[in-house]
Amino acid sequence: MDNPSTADTDGAMETRGIEPVPDHERRGRVRELFPTWVAANISVLLLTMGAALVVFNQLNFWQVLIVAACAALASFGMVGLLSVSGKWGGAPGATLSRATFGVRGNLFPGAILWVARFGWETINAVTGAYAVLTVLDLLLGVRSNTALIVVTLFVFVACTFLVSGLGRKALNVCNTWSTYLFGVFSVLVLGYLVATMDWSEVFAKPAGTTAMMVAGIGTIAAGGISWVPTGPDFARYLPHSASGRKIVGVTVSGAGLVMVPMVLMGAVMAVASPGLAEAADPVSFLGDLLPTWLAVPYLLTAIVGMLLINSLSMYSAGFTAQTMGVKLPRATAVSINAVISLVGGLLLMLVATSFLGSFITFLILLAVSFSAWIGVYAVDMFRRRSRAVRYDAAALMDTGRSSRYWYVGGFCWQAMVSWVLALLVGLAFTKCDWFAGPLSDTPVGRYGLAWAATVVVSGVIMAVLPVPRENAPADADRPADAAASAERPERVAV
Repeated sequence: MDNPSTADTDGAMETRGIEPVPDHERRGRVRELFPTWVAANISVLLLTMGAALVVFNQLNFWQVLIVAACAALASFGMVGLLSVSGKWGGAPGATLSRATFGVRGNLFPGAILWVARFGWETINAVTGAYAVLTVLDLLLGVRSNTALIVVTLFVFVACTFLVSGLGRKALNVCNTWSTYLFGVFSVLVLGYLVATMDWSEVFAKPAGTTAMMVAGIGTIAAGGISWVPTGPDFARYLPHSASGRKIVGVTVSGAGLVMVPMVLMGAVMAVASPGLAEAADPVSFLGDLLPTWLAVPYLLTAIVGMLLINSLSMYSAGFTAQTMGVKLPRATAVSINAVISLVGGLLLMLVATSFLGSFITFLILLAVSFSAWIGVYAVDMFRRRSRAVRYDAAALMDTGRSSRYWYVGGFCWQAMVSWVLALLVGLAFTKCDWFAGPLSDTPVGRYGLAWAATVVVSGVIMAVLPVPRENAPADADRPADAAASAERPERVAV
């Protein structure tokens, strides 16, 4: 059995680990998810990605708008839908995934997701460090050098680590104020662009191909897809009576409120400065396009936003580490992520020749690796919607043979087969700077739909295979409080 913490998590510092949240602590409200998903998208990388849609995909303004809206709806729609399982089971997605893959089988997709999370945290840390360097240049005229890069990245990662240890309520407060500040300065930037841009040039740009639009949706959606397995982490404090429809609506609206305008702003900026999409530094272009009085406060709020993004990511990564059997407190597990982010960030800033090329390649692989998990988990979750006990709290924490989720040797073979085959199919359709799969020249590959194919393949295989049979729960061996916290039937919309 894992060793659950029983500490309440309403304080400034959260000590609760991967164990399900008991009913008496589940006092969250759905609206609290809104600032979380707004903050999860406060990144100037969206500006760079919007610029890439114009420079590389050759899309016009209206096509970029459609791409951004579809990407937000597709990716964070999945985040919202699978977040509902968090209020069903009161546990992080990495813990609930034990019920899908088996207590041992869950280690394999968990390892892939954990490694992918390292990459995402590294990208965000590098972007945050570049933002700090740009502010230092604009305000003090301090030019970037190797020593300053090391110090700046270290400070950013250290701050991320400290913030990630805050309790859920403290993070919600930070997210809320960050949303307000970033929103105000984003409106100012938008107003400046409206007043100074040559809009006739913006709207005169010819339309790109449908293939490039579809590929663009996948690229922009990849960031949101990476949040799908962690969605339940932020919904686990919601009571059973919370509306599933509201969870989805708040998630999509919170993310879309930032994603769509940011991607559009990047596209508009690219018309004035096409080189920004190819810049080695994904942030410094703001100092060239915006006046200092606007660029500096905008970057400062963006730095806070990126700090919170990485904190949310590290917050969930600690849970993933614990479900993989890392016998460490969550704070210590998170520190491993911080060290890896620091090392990876230094390599990306000091060694890599192209930030954007590395970033786009990472996004493509990220989407495929997470999509294989999504299809399997979604089918399993769909099957649980009508059960009286959707997730067995005691069984989720029992990693021995007595667990309800032991299946066969600790593996749910149906889930494992679906996941492995879908992952292989997705990679076969993938084409990036690092490799090209054997099916990458097919329409699915050319349209950048490897991630969508992966979701469909994993879900279809899981659906057609025999329904997994869970082991009989060993009620006599359960602690009374664990049995009492098990899921009860609810009569609410899911």
